[in-house]
Amino acid sequence: MTNIFEREVVEGPQIQGEDERIVWTLDISPWGSSPSSVSVVIKDEAGNNVTATKSTGLPVVASATLINCPVIHSLTAGSQYRVEVKFTASGQVFEAFFILIAEV
Repeated sequence: MTNIFEREVVEGPQIQGEDERIVWTLDISPWGSSPSSVSVVIKDEAGNNVTATKSTGLPVVASATLINCPVIHSLTAGSQYRVEVKFTASGQVFEAFFILIAEV
């Protein structure tokens, strides 16, 4: 069976300055609505979990189809990060992701 949904956000890689502090928002409408059990993990290029040092706070369900990530900060210019957003919707567990490219 083929999954008709892509896991990576359709907007593609996102840019964030190394000194910026941004709350990224994920629209989960392709997967369902009313998300629960939301978690966010940030991984560096080596696949290491750097969530504790690159984010502050917890993800928040902002509406029936929007999830706000924790504040993402302290990125290293020239590095890429994978932000994985795991959630339950319509009784199923999904994990979408987006790539963050850090700039000066």
